[in-house]
Amino acid sequence: MNIFADFEQRVARTVRATLDGLGIGEADLSRIAVEPPRDAAHGDLATNAAMVLAKPLGQKPRDLAERIAEGLRADGDVAAVEIAGPGFINLRLERSFWTRHLHDILRLGADYGRGTPTGHRLNVEYVSANPTGPLHVGHCRGAVVGDTIANLAAFAGDEVAKEYYINDAGEQVNVLARSTMLRYREALGETIGEIPAGLYPGDYLKTVGAALAIRYKRELLDMDEAAWLPIVRSYAIAAMMMGIRDDLKALGIQQDVFFSERTLHEGDESRIQTAIADLRERGFVYEGRLPPPKGQLPEDWEDREQTLLRSTDVGDDVDRPLVKSDGAYTYFAADVAYFADKFARGFDEMVYVLGADHGGYVKRLEAVAKAVAGEKATVDVILCQLVKLFRDGEPVRMSKRAGEFVTLRDVVDEVGRDAVRFMMLFRKSDAPLDFDFRKVTEQSKDNPVFYVQYAHARTASIMRQATGEGIDVGNIAELDAKALDLLTDEGEIALVRKLAEFPRLVQAAAASREPHRLPFYLYDLAQAFHAQYNRGKDQTDLRFVRAEARDLTLARLALVRAVGTVVASGLGLTGVSAPDEMR
Repeated sequence: MNIFADFEQRVARTVRATLDGLGIGEADLSRIAVEPPRDAAHGDLATNAAMVLAKPLGQKPRDLAERIAEGLRADGDVAAVEIAGPGFINLRLERSFWTRHLHDILRLGADYGRGTPTGHRLNVEYVSANPTGPLHVGHCRGAVVGDTIANLAAFAGDEVAKEYYINDAGEQVNVLARSTMLRYREALGETIGEIPAGLYPGDYLKTVGAALAIRYKRELLDMDEAAWLPIVRSYAIAAMMMGIRDDLKALGIQQDVFFSERTLHEGDESRIQTAIADLRERGFVYEGRLPPPKGQLPEDWEDREQTLLRSTDVGDDVDRPLVKSDGAYTYFAADVAYFADKFARGFDEMVYVLGADHGGYVKRLEAVAKAVAGEKATVDVILCQLVKLFRDGEPVRMSKRAGEFVTLRDVVDEVGRDAVRFMMLFRKSDAPLDFDFRKVTEQSKDNPVFYVQYAHARTASIMRQATGEGIDVGNIAELDAKALDLLTDEGEIALVRKLAEFPRLVQAAAASREPHRLPFYLYDLAQAFHAQYNRGKDQTDLRFVRAEARDLTLARLALVRAVGTVVASGLGLTGVSAPDEMR
């Protein structure tokens, strides 16, 4: 139950009745919002109803607010209504409302905050690294962001597919094959010397070359490149993808679809051809010339007539080439066909999670969506900024295994999946992220993942303590709402208020594609819970477990159970475990 959505409906009904009393007919109520007030001292809820309606209705905001407030005071769940500033309306709710809401949380359990099916079909593509080497720490951030976006959307009610686009066409995979062939020869006893410029130098290809030597012995040496290249390329791509899947599994990520770019090029009439032909028929593809780029001309720029997508008609800065001078399709042409394939599979929104260096892709992908699908599907491009690794404040050196970067697996193996996933989200994705190996493993409030997981472990510890004192906690979730009325302390009610923010938080984070909101919320919830626990150290009457006050203890244990449920649910959406004990 989303109390903010509930009260938006209550406010809207009150506004409608107020306007009827003023003799005002139709009015647009869509901008009315109910939110937590910026300052908790101002109340439990705040609405902008009078502020957004006054001007179009020709009313004074404060006068309209007073009339609306009068109607809201008649709501049995509203304890007080106050007008703030020029016309904001602050509401304080009855304590019984909060204990009833706690009862709802317990009743719903792990489904608390889950949205109803929306009918919306979402494709989230993330990682999609070239299969030419192991995943690095930059891919790690995009992987966690993309996976959590997908988790949030599914929890909010969308039908979601998690997808990886395998870039297994183009020159980079031929370079991979030649690099692997060099390691194959090395495995057969040749001295290969220094890796030539332009090939991949990382040691990770040694094992692939050795496996090739076992599989083919010296057979490939007797072939010319045209014969061995497709064999080695296919073998190397499969080996790299196996390693990438294993690395993603270590991070707790399992995508639903691994889509091969090569399949877009295959067949007598490829899917790229089909997509271009369809767009040409609808007037989006033409033969023409592009003006030279501003500034210094790139070496590969050609002043020639070519096949172009009329992408400026749908919001792009320039029209985009679809075919190279040698007749091969551009990478952009594959992007067009890939989007068309997703649209044909029934998705109405495509989310792409890309590195910050792909900022130039945003407009072109949005243009592709409009050209292919019109208004029937949209694109949302999420850019992830760089991750800088530190140890005790000092930059971390590159991985020897990878040759050029720190691998995702290096990070996961050192600090664990939970720390990596949580901290990759603990800053908005479009802001740079500093990741310190020591700080993310220390057991203190300054380590957010420990602090939140400790909150869940503490809820389990409290339950074990209650059991040890002879209190049956098995039916805590089945307490009736009246039994929860014993919760009267302001700290207890404040915890329920914080729990009540969870459904709205999930919906907002899912809709905005901002997964960082979730760990921020969990940290705040953990802080509120730890604070209430610590109050019981100084005031024994506030302790969660008091064997001499059994009914009150059961009510407080119900609150503890609800905190544990929401923390576990939120951690689960981020892909982080919710331990019952911290070791």
